[in-house]
Formats: sequence, structure tokens, C-alpha cells
Amino acid sequence: MTTMTHASPRGAGMTSEEKFVIFASSLGTVFEWYDFYLYATLAPFFAAVFFPPGNATAALLSAFATYAAGFLVRPFGALVFGRIGDLVGRKYTFLVTIMVMGTIMVMGTATFLVGLLPTFNSVGWLAPILLVTLRLCQGLALGGEYGGAATYVAEHSRPNERGYTTSFIQTTATLGFFLALAIILLCRTNIDAKAFAEWGWRIPFLISIVLLVFSVYIRLKLNETPIFQKMKAEGKGSKAPLTESFLRYPNNKYVLLALLGATAGQGVVWYTGQFYALFFLTLDLKLDYATAYILIAISLIIGTPFFIVFGRLSGRIGRLKIILAGCLIAALTYFPLFGALTHYVNPDLEKFQQTNQLTVTIDPATCQAIAPWNIPTPCDSARDFLTKAGLSFTTVNGAPGSAPVLTIKSPAGTRTVQGWNQANWQAAINEAGYPKAADTAKYTWVNWFMTELVLVIMVIYVTMVYGPIAAFLVEMFPTKIRCPITSATAGSAACCRWWQPRSWPIPATSTTGSGTRSLSR
Repeated sequence: MTTMTHASPRGAGMTSEEKFVIFASSLGTVFEWYDFYLYATLAPFFAAVFFPPGNATAALLSAFATYAAGFLVRPFGALVFGRIGDLVGRKYTFLVTIMVMGTIMVMGTATFLVGLLPTFNSVGWLAPILLVTLRLCQGLALGGEYGGAATYVAEHSRPNERGYTTSFIQTTATLGFFLALAIILLCRTNIDAKAFAEWGWRIPFLISIVLLVFSVYIRLKLNETPIFQKMKAEGKGSKAPLTESFLRYPNNKYVLLALLGATAGQGVVWYTGQFYALFFLTLDLKLDYATAYILIAISLIIGTPFFIVFGRLSGRIGRLKIILAGCLIAALTYFPLFGALTHYVNPDLEKFQQTNQLTVTIDPATCQAIAPWNIPTPCDSARDFLTKAGLSFTTVNGAPGSAPVLTIKSPAGTRTVQGWNQANWQAAINEAGYPKAADTAKYTWVNWFMTELVLVIMVIYVTMVYGPIAAFLVEMFPTKIRCPITSATAGSAACCRWWQPRSWPIPATSTTGSGTRSLSR
């Protein structure tokens, strides 16, 4: 692995130039994460707006598939803009990635334009096609953003402070998430639910243009990195950075190590701890959105400084030790942590699942793959109903041509509901004691404290694996070929987003449950 050196000795502490470099580099990355969390958080509204009605689960999965599409093209954008950065400089790559997101040349500012898109009711299938197109265009540009920012800051930093300075770039993820939650919460509390679902969701996307313009203005004031300037002056730049990175040993070995060994693991921890936790609270545990947003926001405020703590610590004890420790601890404790969330956020749901065994008997031939173009069958509707209710259940194959049958077995006896009828199934689970929402009126200080503690712990896991990763990746490659940094981060993001969360074993299920169920609703 390559160690960077900086030619000019300086005194202790960051200079004003270094502080400006960190601020300007971070600003565009905050915009990236703001968009990321904005789309994801509002995906339930997109499901009803941009996709055909009839199957809420299929519509929501389609909204997330569109979201994932932007991630799947990020590695290609990373290759393009990473190569530009290695050939012409880091500063110009910054401006290109920002301008690709921000001008009419490539569908305008994708985030802003999402707020202007027509709905499915207005233009039919053209609506999701336009949405996917914007996500693909944006994904290409975003592919080079994070790696470019990390490289730019690292090449302005002294070697012994690289973990510390690049850790500020790492805080942008939580800052973007916090900003998205704050703006969405502000809109939802000042606009009634019906109006927000119809048009209010567009406001956070339209507001993003302000952040974009400010980011471009600030980045125009940046200079090229001193290390890159020195390399170019000495004629040591690479004429074929992609070839040297991916086709020549040992650089190609480091690319695989970065993608599969470092960024893939931290990606799983990061998406689970910050992103999936929000959906688990609102979709599975039925906590109201305002409370969930506030709880997550508080955990982000408390946890964000630990990015800098672990970034600085990595310069003393090693980057890899901290990253691997975070991955290991998360792997060992995520299941009990989500179980604890269930216990403290919605104990009534936990009790319902422990005392009631739900079985659905269906003819598998009548069940379809979840897709927006399929007309839901009774089998599809029955499974969709229980999934949206946040309940795990066992599926049993029934006789050919038979209608779905719901069986609820509890200590009080067994109840069977023949045929699919939403009102009848809802009445059955309600009679068995199903809580429609988390009852915060029953909370004591223990519920609030323990819920927040679990969320903060998850964020701290994120800071352990994510705080040192930028410096770790920059130091893996020589200055002339740093395009693999953007490729590794974008590639891991694509893979982790596609995986997470398709299915997740729900904590505190009945002992005879089927094990997993879809949580992307």
C-alpha cells in the first residue's frame, strides 16, 4: 500500500486553508446524502404517486428498486469521474460532478426535477420512466462525489492528521440525513397529511436547489491539491489510470480488497444502523413518524462527533483495527439490538407476536411475484396485508384452487378466517390483541432512554467503520491512480443498497414463525 507524504512542514493545528478545504469539500457531499435520504425517506409517498395503484407492497418495492437503480450506476460514474480526477485534477472533477447534477445538460438538477415530475395518474407509465431516468443520471454524477471529496481533503492533509481531517467528510452522511429529516418533519407538521401526500412531498426536493447553488459557488474558490500539482509538474501522472488500477498487479488486488474487504462490510453496518433503523421504527414497530424522526435525529446529533473521534484515533492505532472491530461488534449485536427496539418501542406488538401464531394457508399457484404491473390476487393481497401490519407468519401450501385461510393460534384458542377479506382479517387480528400503533402514552422514561440508547449505539457502530475508511482507502493507492477509491465506495453502496433490506428476521417473533419476511413495503 502507498503512503502519501506532504512536502511542506507546518505547525500544529489546521490552517485556515485546510479548514476551508474541509468545509468546501464537505458541502457537496452533504448535498449527496441529503438527496439519498430524501428519496429514501419519502419512498412511501412515491409508491402511491409514480406507480400504479392496487398493490401497495409492489408499488413500494418499485419505488425502492428505482432508488437502487441510482446506486447500481454509481460504480460507472465513479470510473468516469475517478479517471477525470486522475487525469486533469481533483478540483475539476468536483465541479463536473456538481454541474452534472445541477445543469440542464444532464436532465438538470435531478433532485430538484423530482419535485416537478408528473404523476402516474397524469401521464401513466411515463412517470416512473422519468423518475428512473433522473435517478440514473444522478447516480452517474454521484459516483465520483464522495471519493473525490475524500481524496481532495487527504491530499491537503499532513500524513499524521489524515484520519482526522478526512473524518469531517464522513460526518456529511449523518448531517445530510439530519437535514433531510428536519426539512421533511418541518413540511409534514405544517401541511396536513392529505396535502402532503398529494403535493407537499415535492417541497423538500425543490428546496435542494439552494444548497446546490451554494455548493457550486463555494467549490469554485478551491485550488488544486498540492500533491497532485507536484505529481503533474514532475511528469509522474498516469496516462491510463483505469488500466493501471484494474489490470495490473498489485493494484488490482488492492481494488478487490477495498471493495470486498473494507467498504462492503462498512456499507452493511452503515445502512443498517442509520437508514434501516428509521424504517424499522415506522413500518414495523408502528411508531408515528414525528417521534421516529426526532429519535433518529437525536441519535445523529449525539453520534456524529464520534466520526472525528475514531478518525483521529485511527491515526494512532491503525485504520483497519477500528473498522474491523466495528464490523465484528455490529455483526454480533445487531439482532439483539433490534430485539431491544421492539421491546421498548412497541412492547404490545412484541407480546402479540409471542402469544399468537399466525399461519396463512394458500395455493402457491395463485401467488405472483411482487411487481407493479401484476393485478393482485387474493394470495398477494393476503400476504401484503400481514406484511404491512408488521407481522411475521408461517405459510402453508393449500389445496389447488383454494382461497387464502388465516389461522390465529393463541392460549385462548384458535380462530380461522376463511377466504381473503381485508375487513375480516383486520377484525380477527384486532380481536386477538393486535396493536395498530406504538402506544407512547404507556412509555416511561425507561422506554425513551433505552430506545435512544440503542439508536445511539447503532450510530456509534457506523462511526467506527465509516470514520477511518476515507483515509484508509486513499492510502491504499498511489496519487496517480486514485480512481479505485470512488469505484470501491460506489460499488459497495450499490451492493449494500440492493441487499438491504430485502428480508430481515423480525425480532421477537413467534417460535414457529417462518423465519424471514419482506420488510421493504
